[in-house]
Amino acid sequence: MTATGGTREHNSGESAVTEKADADRIPVIIGVGEINDRPGPEDEGLDSLGLMLAALKAAEQDSGVRVLDRIDWLGVVDQISFPDPEIHEHLASRLPHRPGRVIRTPDASGDGPIRLINDAANLIARGEVRIAAAAGGEAMRTAGQRAAALVKAGGTPPPNRLAEAAMAAATPLARRYGLFWPADVYPFYENATRAAWGQSLNDAQRETAEIWAGMSRVAAANPAAWLRKAVSADAVMTVDDDNRMISFPYTKMMVANSAVNQGAAVIVASLATARALGVPEDRIVHIGAGAAAHESDDFLRREGFTRIPSLEATIQAALEFNATRAADIDHVELYSCFPCVPKLARRVIGWPLDKPHSVYGGLTFGGGPIGNCMMHAAAQMTQKLRGTAQKGLIVANGGYATHSHSMVFSGAPLPSGTWPRDHDVNATADRLRGPAPELLDDYAGPGSIETFTIPFNRHGAPAHAVIVARTPDGRGRFLARVPGKDAATLAFLMSADEQPVGSRGEAVAAGDGAAIWKMTA
Repeated sequence: MTATGGTREHNSGESAVTEKADADRIPVIIGVGEINDRPGPEDEGLDSLGLMLAALKAAEQDSGVRVLDRIDWLGVVDQISFPDPEIHEHLASRLPHRPGRVIRTPDASGDGPIRLINDAANLIARGEVRIAAAAGGEAMRTAGQRAAALVKAGGTPPPNRLAEAAMAAATPLARRYGLFWPADVYPFYENATRAAWGQSLNDAQRETAEIWAGMSRVAAANPAAWLRKAVSADAVMTVDDDNRMISFPYTKMMVANSAVNQGAAVIVASLATARALGVPEDRIVHIGAGAAAHESDDFLRREGFTRIPSLEATIQAALEFNATRAADIDHVELYSCFPCVPKLARRVIGWPLDKPHSVYGGLTFGGGPIGNCMMHAAAQMTQKLRGTAQKGLIVANGGYATHSHSMVFSGAPLPSGTWPRDHDVNATADRLRGPAPELLDDYAGPGSIETFTIPFNRHGAPAHAVIVARTPDGRGRFLARVPGKDAATLAFLMSADEQPVGSRGEAVAAGDGAAIWKMTA
């Protein structure tokens, strides 16, 4: 009998050899580490590199064995707090022994940690490495403190790295309408799905609030979370001085908290190596084959805003790859930069509203270190699954709902033949999606609202609205702006009693090239 873990039978020399061969190609997590660095106003906090190194050392300590001098492969999640295209090399040079292979993700995208863990697992399954590590960290708090100190001393403040990244990703049409930030874009999905699901504004906000309140309870019980205070659903959805509206209908408590200093790392090994090192069986967590897919980089050229085909494809494929049903999943991490993402994901797997949607507390309460959030989720998922036969699912999201990577983790061995496996399921996503409408740069004329976004200023007032609309025949898509002074139209868009999606209006050409939206009967 060939066994992949747990109780092992040795009926003959041949079966023992087969088991050893299998164990050499089975990827497992043996150590995880998380760091929260909270410098005071006058303290010098760690930078991103320091957080990554500390997280790796914590992961080694968690494994219970000496391992940092044996790493064959190191994957690093890119970061933006302290721009450094060679940060992976610099981290490798700080280890007791430089790994033979060192890579960095191309950008600080939320799917990066799961991609790295998936890549590490595939390398082990192909017999190319025995021990791998993935790490990441963001020191936005330290970067902010250093910038403030520089200004106080009379110096020129450094560029806003988040703003630079957002500007670099924006198309000319998106720039024309001020669509730079994630908070400008994700409400397109929120407002469109609310209409598609037949929810009132209050229904949709209540669903968000219940999910977020549940995540706050998870964070309150997680020593590694950034904000460890449970809040009520009412508090999440109530707009006040401490919970201002960021971008309708999202309050501050509903969006990712990036003002953190956090690092996390995961150490992956072959099952045979883990056993040879003496890692106890009840500390080992099995990695399931993951699935990745993506949408168009231009969010305005997608099929629509009521679904994310790549997310659907990766969830379904990750379950299928591991012979797992949605009903078999005990714990989930549904990426929570903005509420529309976990709301869409929970509908794919039928996840109940009253069950936790995160194992670490989500991006608001657990912490939102830009691209490295799901490394924290993987660390906490490992803690949850150790010594159990339970399974967990992590659904990662990157960009503007652009990249999706889903992965199953298990406290017990997974079916033989799971690894190695190509994680690219874009062909499946392509089959799920329909054609995108033609994007019209300079349209003027009648149309109906497909969705909309309303960014707010820091004083709690709507700055303006951007309408995404369809031409009367539905084949064309165009944008129009609602000026901040058009109080009547803004009130209609934010009304608790009206459903703006589907209502008619007209795009009127304006001098600055951005059309103005006028409501019609």
